[in-house]
Amino acid sequence: MKLTKTVAAACLLSLATLPAMAQGYPNQPIRLIVPFSAGTSDTVARLVGQEMSKAMGQPLVVENRAGAGGNIGSEACAKAPADGYTICLGTISSHAINPAIYPKIPYNNLRDFAPISQLASQPNALVVTQDFAAKDVKGLIDALRAKPGTYNYGTSGVGTSVHLAGSLFAQLTGTELEHVPYRGSGQVMTALLTGELPIAFDNFSSAWPFAREGKMRILGVTSLKRSETAPDIPAVAETVPGFESLSWHGLFAPAGTPPAIVERLHKEAAAALAQPSVQARFKDLGITPVGNTPEQFAAFIASETKRWGDVAEKAKIQID
Repeated sequence: MKLTKTVAAACLLSLATLPAMAQGYPNQPIRLIVPFSAGTSDTVARLVGQEMSKAMGQPLVVENRAGAGGNIGSEACAKAPADGYTICLGTISSHAINPAIYPKIPYNNLRDFAPISQLASQPNALVVTQDFAAKDVKGLIDALRAKPGTYNYGTSGVGTSVHLAGSLFAQLTGTELEHVPYRGSGQVMTALLTGELPIAFDNFSSAWPFAREGKMRILGVTSLKRSETAPDIPAVAETVPGFESLSWHGLFAPAGTPPAIVERLHKEAAAALAQPSVQARFKDLGITPVGNTPEQFAAFIASETKRWGDVAEKAKIQID
């Protein structure tokens, strides 16, 4: 098909304006939607956003739009103008798990966003009460196999990354664990402290302060390797080969955002992650900075969507 001279000229003009748009960008505040309330996601967004604001000369205004496991805020981002002035934080829940567990989701996690960069990853933790009989992951597996259907495990909610971590653990070990959802990490920690709950999967940053004080025990972290924050705690994968469940956070823009603007946002996000103050705070929380390219992040999201979709399907996890 041949282009008319007018259309061809318009296309060339459009391409020529992309670098100019990036040079003049931003000239107004940028809205950063976080599809969750206070917690690790909000902390990551604010730490990185603050550094990006300094470099870009415009504030990144965090807007918490929680609800439906991250779907509400993510939908708002997907449907915002693709001009670089609305971006959002996405997580393993909103951009990998939710498409598999919600029959109707108001956005397509692969088509409706322009990935900017994965900001961080964090292992979850397999946690037990301080007086739990099993002292390591092998001991826990033995206990589960000896009394199938006896033990519950708690998480911060149905369909969360920690819920699927428990499902994956049961699938790989051939054990049975009854899932008990709570309304957040705080309630899970309280249930462990009071003995209401024997076992939990939760974010490492939630469990680590209590474990450090001897109030509960982390049997293993869910990364393939041990955490630099707590190198004495083994990885679950040392006992269950291939077991990995990482919570992650990344930046997204609406699909159609000019590539030059996406690249500028990626550049500033990567620079923010390199700041010593951000790295120190991340280390305290057991979080690893990433800062990969938009192309690398897009490939990662596609892989995570397939992986966790398979786990959810096998576990028959659905949210009406």
